[in-house]
Amino acid sequence: MFAILIFVLLSITTQLKADHGFDVRHHLSTVTTYDVVKDIVKASANSTPDGCTPIHLNLVARHGTRSPTKKRMRELDMLASHLEELIKDAEEQNLSLEKVPSWLRGWKSPWRGKLKGGELIRNGEEEMYNLGIRIRERFPELFEEEYHPDVYPIKASQIPRASASAVAFGMGLLSEKGSLGPARQRAFAVTSESRASDVILRFHDCCGNYKVFRKRQEPAVDKLKEPVLDEITSALVSRYGLNFTRQDVAMLWFLCKQEASVLDITDQACGLFSPYEVALLEWTDDLEMFILKGYGNSINYRMGVPLLEDVVQSMEQAIKAKEEKHAPGSYEKARLRFAHAETVVPFSCLLGLFLDGSEFQKIQREEPLELPPKPPQSRNWRGSTVAPFAGNNILVLHSCPANSESKYFVQVLHNEHPILMAGCGSDFCPFGEFKEKIVAPHLKHDYNSLCTVHLEAPEQKPVASKLSQLFRWLFSMQNDDTSSSKDDL
Repeated sequence: MFAILIFVLLSITTQLKADHGFDVRHHLSTVTTYDVVKDIVKASANSTPDGCTPIHLNLVARHGTRSPTKKRMRELDMLASHLEELIKDAEEQNLSLEKVPSWLRGWKSPWRGKLKGGELIRNGEEEMYNLGIRIRERFPELFEEEYHPDVYPIKASQIPRASASAVAFGMGLLSEKGSLGPARQRAFAVTSESRASDVILRFHDCCGNYKVFRKRQEPAVDKLKEPVLDEITSALVSRYGLNFTRQDVAMLWFLCKQEASVLDITDQACGLFSPYEVALLEWTDDLEMFILKGYGNSINYRMGVPLLEDVVQSMEQAIKAKEEKHAPGSYEKARLRFAHAETVVPFSCLLGLFLDGSEFQKIQREEPLELPPKPPQSRNWRGSTVAPFAGNNILVLHSCPANSESKYFVQVLHNEHPILMAGCGSDFCPFGEFKEKIVAPHLKHDYNSLCTVHLEAPEQKPVASKLSQLFRWLFSMQNDDTSSSKDDL
C-alpha cells in the first residue's frame, strides 16, 4: 500500500513538473509565431560539402503573424455574448461562480468594434524583416549585386497580408542598400497575379476540383474532431461550473491561439485548458491540416505542380547562366515568393518533407498515409513546424565543380534549417536526382486536367421522342376534360 502511495505521489510530481515547463505558444498549430519555433525544428545535419557555392535561391514563405479575419472577429463577439448568457444563467440558478476565472466575467473581444481584419501586425512585420536580413547575411554571395527586379524578383499573392510581408522582407533584405532616409532604404518592386488566375501562389483558389473535395470532406473532418471536443467540453463544464457547449470550446481554443500569438497572453483562454487538453486540441488542428491541405489526399499537393515547375525552371535558367558564363547582373540570382499556409503546406508535400522513406514511396504511388497519431504518441506532422506564421522553404542551388557525381546540388532549408528530403535521403541532393525522384513523378499531373470540374451533361432525348410525349400528354388532357364534364352532369 505504501509503495502504491509513493508511486502515485511520484507520478503527480512528474506531471506537475511537466506542466510547469509547458509553453502553450509552442502548441498553436499554424497560428504559432515564427520566433517561437524557428530554432527548434527537427532538422538534418548541415551536409553542404566543401567547394560548393550557392548560385541561386528560391524562397516560398507564408505571410507573417496576422490579426484574426473579419469573420472570426464577429464569431468572437458572439462568443462574448454567449459567455455573458452562461454566467447570467448560473447566477439565476444561484450556482456558485467561485470556480469561474475572473477574466471571463464581462469579457469582451479585444477586436470588438474593428471593421477590418486579417492584416499583418507589427510582430509579423518584424518576422519578415528579420528573415530578410538573415537570408542576406547567410548567403552574401547571392545578394552582393545591385538590386534589379529581374535579378531579385519578389512576388506575392494579391492578398494584402502577403504583399505586406513581401515589403517587410524586402526592407530587411535591402536595408542599407539605398539612400532613402536614415536607414538607407531603397525602393523595390513586388508583383502579383490576379487571385482569380494565380495558379502559382494561390492554386487552391483556382482549382475547382479541390474546392469540391474540400467542401465534401469538411463535415467528415468535423466528425473526427467531435470526440475530442466533447471530452474537453465535459471536463470544462465540471471544472468551471458553466454549461459550455462544443462550439464554445472550439471558440475558446481559437481565442487562446489568437491571444497567445497576437497579444502574447497565455493566462486567460489558454489557462482554461490543461496541457494535455491543449495537446489534443492542437492535434485536431494538425489533423484538419493534414486531411485538407497536406498528405491526406493527393489533390492537396498535386495542384501545386505549377509552383514546383516554376522553381525548377528558375534553377535550370541559373545553371544555363553559369554554364554560358553570363555577365553578373544579367541573370536571376533569387526568386522570392510570399503567400499562405495553403501554399507552403502543399509545396512541402511536393518536396516529400516530414516523411520517412516508406511514406514517400506511398505518396509516389498516390496511396493514402496514416493519419497523424493522437497524443501522447509523437508525430512529425505538426502545424507549428510545417507552417507557422512566416514559415518557409528555401531551395538553394549549389555549384560543386569538384564533385564527380554531379556539378549541381539542391539543398532544402525548412524554416532556415536543413531538412531531409525523403526522395533523396538527404537535404543535399544532386540536381538530376532531385528532378528524377522528387519532381518528375508529380509532372505527369497537368494542373488543368486535375482541377477542371467536368459537369455531367443532362441526358439528351431525341426530338421525335419529345414530340410523341407531348402528343400523348395533350390526348390524355382531352380525355380527362371529357371525363370531368360527364361527372359534372
